[in-house]
Amino acid sequence: MGRRLRAVLLIPVLVALVLGGVRVKRSVDTWQDADDAVRVAELVQTANKYASDAINERDVSVIPLLREKRTSDTVVQARRTTDADAAAFGRAVARMPKTSGLLRRVQLVRNGESQLGTVRANAFTAGMSGVRTEESYHAVQHPLMELSNELGYGSSNRTSFGRTLYAVSLTQATESLIRSIGTHLLVEDRAGLAAGELESQLASFRSYAYLQQVGLQEYAGAGTAEDMARLRQALAAAEARGEQQQAAAAAKAAAAGRPYVSPPPMADMITEIAAGKPVGELATKGVTPESFFAASTLGFDAYRSVQVGLTDAALASAQDIADDARRDAITNAALVLAAVLAAFLLASWVARTMSTGMRRLSASAIEIAGQRLPGLIHQMAQPDADPVDTRVTPIPIDTTDEIGEVARAFDHVHREAVRLAAEQALLRGNINAIFTNLSRRNQSLIERQIALITSLEDNEADPEQLENLFRLDHLATRVRRNGENLLVLGGEKPAQAWDQPLPLVDVVRAASSEVEQYERIQFSGLPEVQIQGRAVTDLVHLLAELMENATAFSSPRSEVRVTAIRLPDGRIMVEIHDEGIGLAADDFAMINHKLANPPTVDVGISQHMGLFVVGRLAERHGIRVQLRPSGERSGTTSLVMLPDTLTHRSPDARPDSDTLTLARITNVPQSRHADVMASLGGGSDSGDAFSDYEAWQDESAGTGPVAEPPPAAESSPAAARPRPLPRRASGSRGRRSR
Repeated sequence: MGRRLRAVLLIPVLVALVLGGVRVKRSVDTWQDADDAVRVAELVQTANKYASDAINERDVSVIPLLREKRTSDTVVQARRTTDADAAAFGRAVARMPKTSGLLRRVQLVRNGESQLGTVRANAFTAGMSGVRTEESYHAVQHPLMELSNELGYGSSNRTSFGRTLYAVSLTQATESLIRSIGTHLLVEDRAGLAAGELESQLASFRSYAYLQQVGLQEYAGAGTAEDMARLRQALAAAEARGEQQQAAAAAKAAAAGRPYVSPPPMADMITEIAAGKPVGELATKGVTPESFFAASTLGFDAYRSVQVGLTDAALASAQDIADDARRDAITNAALVLAAVLAAFLLASWVARTMSTGMRRLSASAIEIAGQRLPGLIHQMAQPDADPVDTRVTPIPIDTTDEIGEVARAFDHVHREAVRLAAEQALLRGNINAIFTNLSRRNQSLIERQIALITSLEDNEADPEQLENLFRLDHLATRVRRNGENLLVLGGEKPAQAWDQPLPLVDVVRAASSEVEQYERIQFSGLPEVQIQGRAVTDLVHLLAELMENATAFSSPRSEVRVTAIRLPDGRIMVEIHDEGIGLAADDFAMINHKLANPPTVDVGISQHMGLFVVGRLAERHGIRVQLRPSGERSGTTSLVMLPDTLTHRSPDARPDSDTLTLARITNVPQSRHADVMASLGGGSDSGDAFSDYEAWQDESAGTGPVAEPPPAAESSPAAARPRPLPRRASGSRGRRSR
């Protein structure tokens, strides 16, 4: 029951576990996505630094390389910084999510990196013109810049965020190209340029200046108001630093006594250079390689700060989302586990409570049905039972649920069963009272009838009439015994009991005198023992019933033999043998069970009233009665075991004259003497000795009749000349002699 309840209650727990698992999985997936976004932001942050330092390496190397200072510290330091960024980028690539888009973009970066060594070796040489040198870094910088499109996780518009970062990166790249080409134009003597080189550089310079404006417009279109504020703030800071630098340069020139020409704004310098004016003319206006590089660097750094701000914001946002997702995942997992655990514990508690209640209800019901109610009914069924307490103890379940309702219903059923049992007991008591009343009334009439018959016998001289009176006397005695049966059925005892011990032979004679076919009963070998007076009346009644059965269920021409023997332990075994049709084995088992356990009076008693009365009488005095198949040709043997508490040896009996010994068991083989002696002499318990005696009788049955002991006093056939017997306590007497 407990397992089934747990199985039923486990279903909602499993459903809750599945739903909670889905929620936890969603939180874990969000955490995983946010964690991937963090690694992408770290990759983009590293890539942007790598791209910025790569193009910065190109810009700062222009002047040293054009002046043939290829081992300049500036060049070496710039290339070392770029290589360090490349190594950091490689570590970031190892940690990034292995998505197809990222893998494709990283492969483009690797392809550009493979050209970096050649570019460094041939920069600003005859093998690689200035424009090619300046644009060759684009193979490394542009794939790195395109990684910005992978950012924006957690933003309201991921595409817009990527466009904004890409736009500022593009603006920074164009600013770098403008700085590189412009510096190149201001440093190198135009007369030494190859044919068409100047035009190519000027065209590139103008296109990148235009492209820078396109990048700024793209940034303004994709960025938010906050992004635009960040850009304006960066440009304003760059302009302030430029003014500070010019003031410092003017102060330095004045201290050295040199004239100082303040350079025009960056936009004007770009316009002057794009116009192709000579270097000398530009120098007179303050446009020198140093002033142009410094002014362009301020813009480069401003765009770089915006780029760094965006990547840092993207990384911080991704980290915040990852932290929130991690907390949510842990919280959800903990809540789901706690909820499932609480649900499981609650389900287990409910199942245990219900199963405990059901077990208590089942145990109480089994106890009531198997012990208390049958015991109470058995007490009520006893004819001489004391008053029985019919109060019903409720089942100890006081809940108001269905189990409690079932317990109360079972209590009601229990009370009804007890009430019906009490009514039946009362009914049986009333029936017993009726039996007793009828029996008492009949007994007085029968006693008067027997007295009248006795008077007629005393005054009759005709032998034939006297014989008829004897038969009439026996019939009246049988009717009186039937009345006494009603007393036994009613649970009553005889009104008067025999007060003096009586020899067993007289008890047997008195019993045979109450049988209609008394002349067929032959008894012999009765030991010289006396029966206690308190048991005489009931024992006569018991033996009479058994003799009546023996004569009624056997041939009228056959004899019924009654024998008895005294066992070594002092008990008396009385045997009544007939040669009737016998009984089936199942019938023997059923009858013997009823003899050992007399049932309650019911309709079935009428079919076996004599055996029921025998069982009741035997139960009163501890007598054991059994029926068994006869050891001879056919018929039934009734065994009556009288306990030693009801018998005692007659004062004038010969020593051991009536005791069963091996010497008297003449038909038992010599090889079995020791076993029989051990079984009969060693057992003190009545049940064991009774069974041993039966076993001995079984073994003797096939070899002939058992040798009988010497006859006791007056051990002769009773039917031929019945002797007068003392009057019974109830007023009856035996047959008279003629």
